[in-house]
Amino acid sequence: MTNVGIVLVSHSLELVKGLEELLNQIKQSVPIAIAGGTDENEIGTDVFKIKQAIQSVYSEKGVAVLFDLGSALINAELALEMLDDTKYIKIADAPLVEGAYAAVVQSGIGGTLVEVIGSAEETKNLQKIIR
Repeated sequence: MTNVGIVLVSHSLELVKGLEELLNQIKQSVPIAIAGGTDENEIGTDVFKIKQAIQSVYSEKGVAVLFDLGSALINAELALEMLDDTKYIKIADAPLVEGAYAAVVQSGIGGTLVEVIGSAEETKNLQKIIR
């Protein structure tokens, strides 16, 4: 069984590599791809890296995309525009680390794309409660 794929987008390649390493400790058959930094290995995001990451984990179960900062969202949206079929791809409005953790757990137990996105986005509310 294929689970919902997770794409982690960050301005820092090191940040998403570290997050991927953390998530690999808990994932259960969850495809994870990262898109961090620019082609020149500098801070920033690259629409083509994001597109490739999405394609690498794509299935009809879906893909949840999480991002760190606003311009990463813009490039993720541009990457979606470059793809033919995006009905199974959703961008989560969630904190990157907490949202990715929740998304991987939900995907790992067989959650749908809607459930995975919902779990990721719910972590925003948890941050408000903790504060």
